[in-house]
Amino acid sequence: MKIRCSAAVIAASICSFALISNGLAQDVPVPQYRVDPFWPKVPLPNAWLVQGVPTMTVDDRDHIWIISRGRDMQADESMAAFDPPRGDCCVPTPEIIEFDPEGNVINAWGGPGHHPLWPASPQTVIVDSEFNVWVSGLGQGEGLLKFTREGEFLWDFPHRGPKPAPGERALPRNFQDNQETEVLRNGIFNFALDEEEREIYVLDNGKRVLVYDMDDGEYKRGWGGRGKPLSEIDNGPVPPYEWDGGPPPDMDGFVPAVHCVMISDDGLVYVCERGMNRVQVFTRAGEHVSEFMVAPNTPARGPICGGPRNPELPMCGSTYNLAFSHDENQQYVFVADGTNHRVWIHDRFTGEYVGQFGSPGRNAGQFYWIDAIASDSRGNIYTGEVSTGKRVQKFVLQ
Repeated sequence: MKIRCSAAVIAASICSFALISNGLAQDVPVPQYRVDPFWPKVPLPNAWLVQGVPTMTVDDRDHIWIISRGRDMQADESMAAFDPPRGDCCVPTPEIIEFDPEGNVINAWGGPGHHPLWPASPQTVIVDSEFNVWVSGLGQGEGLLKFTREGEFLWDFPHRGPKPAPGERALPRNFQDNQETEVLRNGIFNFALDEEEREIYVLDNGKRVLVYDMDDGEYKRGWGGRGKPLSEIDNGPVPPYEWDGGPPPDMDGFVPAVHCVMISDDGLVYVCERGMNRVQVFTRAGEHVSEFMVAPNTPARGPICGGPRNPELPMCGSTYNLAFSHDENQQYVFVADGTNHRVWIHDRFTGEYVGQFGSPGRNAGQFYWIDAIASDSRGNIYTGEVSTGKRVQKFVLQ
């Protein structure tokens, strides 16, 4: 199904909501949240300062793990890192941080020098049921690493592409070979673990989902948007469109940036398609089940879009990441939107918009470039921000 709300409806935060879906009892109220302005506890140890947080995850003890990307630190933030120090604060945190539910730092490690294969741009972190920590990196020559909870190296996922040799020109950022499955030249942008089936779902900055064995890395299957076979995926750039205040024109395949992959408890695979303001839903086998639009009238791609490499223009796309609600059926999905600086709430079974929280700004409960989102077993939501947002927040279920 495709759910579209007009710009006026979205601005007013109202959309119709059907209580009939998939034969399930729909008696879960739309969740409401308030920010906890004292989470995490500050100051952090050792004059640390959190940097860009592209992803986060919650483990089986409700501990929150984040990536804090050290390369984002600016000179005026790192006075304590000079020799001699120019001030008493700050230095970058380690790039992997574990918080308890109260916001205390429990564990912190990772970053340049932690391991020879540590990514220059860590992108995604997931903690499995045995408390192993999986970290991926985006970029040529990056891959997926597995560590113990304390940061001891365990395994390198065996599909790492080569790094550019000294003086060698790197591949273009939009390079794609969507038929290649053995060498992932762009690194791993996002991934999900399916421990029940012992599989890893991978996004590599292309137009596809790839599935590998979680234990030996053997390739198993893959697909493109709406279940398209890998052999039919175009490797060329997606054409821009002229934004006129409405949604992007329909595209059959995935449109980069394909920004997240998540697996629900009932085994459905959710893919965030930021270049289309869309979430597509699949079976584990790659059969297309449904799709829905999120803030569809947001500009999604093209020359009007900015970012770190073009900060004079605003960002584009609305589907940066998502998390599921904590109720038995995971009735809702929470979609982090770094362009509109808020979290949209959609019914997972109908795709319909039902609410939102957050607003653009720098104060507690507001967002600037939200990129990361996760939920715990109590229904609380955690968020992370990149660019100059550089913080984590906790939203308590009411």
